[in-house]
Amino acid sequence: MLNKEAPILEASGVGLRDAAMLAWLHMMRCVLKIQRREANTLARYNLTLPQFEVLSHLLVTEGTTQQMLADHLLVTKGNVCGLIDRLAEQGLVERQADPDDRRANRLYLTPAGRDLIIQVLPTQRAMIRDLLGALNVEEQRTLLTLLGRLDRGLGPL
Repeated sequence: MLNKEAPILEASGVGLRDAAMLAWLHMMRCVLKIQRREANTLARYNLTLPQFEVLSHLLVTEGTTQQMLADHLLVTKGNVCGLIDRLAEQGLVERQADPDDRRANRLYLTPAGRDLIIQVLPTQRAMIRDLLGALNVEEQRTLLTLLGRLDRGLGPL
């Protein structure tokens, strides 16, 4: 398949030996592989990746608003509303009216939500460590440095 596409890519100026393009493709493949494995791990706890991200974010920033959470997760406030609705139905998250802004709700973990995320985090961390174990510690530090530099170089979202 790649051989059939090679002339098209080369003719378009992309080039199969273009380091930036190849690095981007590898990053995307790695992200997809990690997300699939993470989704499989989280499914054992009846959580989706977005639900896990909400719970883990609220663990460190309880009392955040739905808009602040949407900004952090890079989704719309409408998407967050649906996520919070489902997590509230499961008894994991609760909304409380913001005393300073009647239009906003503050989000908090319930005791069940806190217990669940505390139970899931070690498993998730171990899975990430295992996946990144294809690199030794020094290579992981180099990757962290390079990705941090790239992130900063791309500027704000």
